[in-house]
Amino acid sequence: MVLQRDIQIPVWGTATPGMSVKAQLGNEIVTTKAGKDGKWMLRFPKFKAGGPYVLKITENGNLSTAITLEDVLIGDVWLASGQSNMEWEVQQAGNARKEIENANFPQIRFLMVDHDIETKPQPDILSGKWKICDTTNVKKLSAVAYFFARKVHKDQHVPVGIIQSTWGGTPIEAWTSREQLLTSPITSKRVSAEKMPVPADFVTDSLNGVRFWQMVYQPQNNMDKVIPASDYSDTSWHDMEVPGLMKDIGITYADGIIWMRKKVILPESFAGKELTLHAGRPEMNYSIYFNSAEICRNVWNAAPVHTFKVPGSLVKSGENTVAIRVAMLWGGGGLNPPADEIYITDGISRVSLAGRWKYKEGVEPILPVMHNYQSYPSLLFNGMINPLVHYGIKGVIWYQGEANSYEAYNYRTLFPMMIADWRARWQQGNFPFLYVQLANFMKVKPNPSESEWAELREAQMLTLSQENTGMACAIDIGEEGNIHPANKQEVGRRLALVANKLVYKQPVVASGPLFREFKKVGNSIRIHFTNTGAGLATRDGAPLTGFTIAGKDGHFQEAKAVIEGDEVVVSAGDGVDPVAVRYAWADNPVCNLINSENLPAVPFRTDKWKGITQK
Repeated sequence: MVLQRDIQIPVWGTATPGMSVKAQLGNEIVTTKAGKDGKWMLRFPKFKAGGPYVLKITENGNLSTAITLEDVLIGDVWLASGQSNMEWEVQQAGNARKEIENANFPQIRFLMVDHDIETKPQPDILSGKWKICDTTNVKKLSAVAYFFARKVHKDQHVPVGIIQSTWGGTPIEAWTSREQLLTSPITSKRVSAEKMPVPADFVTDSLNGVRFWQMVYQPQNNMDKVIPASDYSDTSWHDMEVPGLMKDIGITYADGIIWMRKKVILPESFAGKELTLHAGRPEMNYSIYFNSAEICRNVWNAAPVHTFKVPGSLVKSGENTVAIRVAMLWGGGGLNPPADEIYITDGISRVSLAGRWKYKEGVEPILPVMHNYQSYPSLLFNGMINPLVHYGIKGVIWYQGEANSYEAYNYRTLFPMMIADWRARWQQGNFPFLYVQLANFMKVKPNPSESEWAELREAQMLTLSQENTGMACAIDIGEEGNIHPANKQEVGRRLALVANKLVYKQPVVASGPLFREFKKVGNSIRIHFTNTGAGLATRDGAPLTGFTIAGKDGHFQEAKAVIEGDEVVVSAGDGVDPVAVRYAWADNPVCNLINSENLPAVPFRTDKWKGITQK
């Protein structure tokens, strides 16, 4: 394991009530006595980075009771928490094979906290074991946490420990204590009124979850043998345009299976040839069938490309049938644009699969209802955070917010509230809390557009007003059709840059340009930035993009913007008296402002402004 350097190191456990407990770490020996409840805690004096040491603990000096822990290093311990983008594994990241092959860092160790939903705060984690970072163990480690730890280890030359406590798809309320949630009018009513589940509910929900995913992965009632058949009649089905998403054709937010079919005419030159089917950018779980035969079964986001071989034995000239079984989950499902990425080819010519398709819902049984208790207020705090609060840490790295985007404005209260909650419970002062701002995602839309994600990014930026916090901006490394962008290397690197400056006090430029203040000059607005490094620039050398400007009517329009020193001058059109500017204000904005370190400018708007400084 790794224990935290430069603090009094806490060690705790249970023993026979009233018995003395003796602990030795290196040459340091500390004793204490177990209370009436058998609980004890002691603290070693401060250690510098180093090791390995042996930690030995005995009860009443009796060697038969000894617990001996070997290969203990002293260094920096970081708690990595949040939802799926923090949970995303090294083996799922970009360039995974090479990263795994090179992951030989014996002084990086990690502890993965198992998922655990609890109605009351727990004294211990469900299970878990410290592991050394090597090519075998690194695969399932958080990619963001690993790339962060790797850079910190190389830059600071100290052992690094990662305690990973993550659960995909979870809101911030699940990670906050009940006591803290009751202090806010945003959450107190829900927490007070919501019926607290009992352990039996977790069992039922778990069983429903097993059945749910079984039905997602396995077609029911032999529909995979019926619907893909060429002679199946779909005349009563509805029409839809592809590319297109289910939510775009009026299917409400619900989980279920939807079938799609298309008759495609292939030229005689395709007959008997092995073809390649390009599905473009599908959402969620899906399977594709060609003339009754299944040619792929893909898990959501599991494939880096969605390209599949069609055996020549299935291919005939004239009419062929393509069917897709789509699992509509969490409101998603369908095929994203662009249309020219959805086609079938023999390598010489191609036939488009875009255009009109048939679809039908309800041909398979309804999926079981899952309550997803992991999203309930405080239940993850109880099982996955509270057991850790005694452990000495350097700080926290956090990647979360997607699950709170539907109430983005409230995040400016909920996020600082959780940070304060954790700091109070750790009793290590205002330890560093570093986090990732939401990356660009979803369809590229004109700037600015109404965007819950932009509003949540703003809430994350405003959290920089909290002491000892730092933010890594990821507005330029997301992916349009993938909520889990593959470039976790850069996310981890940017978090480590923030740590190098904020925590390790290195003279580095740790983040991109951050809006500081603005001033109206004639029919333009001058925007002043901090964190410019040696100067502002554009990523591609092209004119600035992403800036919009509005007059008193509040209507934003694309604006001309030019760099002047550490400022950007944003100009309005003729007849516009400008009052506000926005930058990169969209789910997936087109923007290119950077500093000399090639770090992206943080999205902002002046019309809801509060001055913030990235330390």
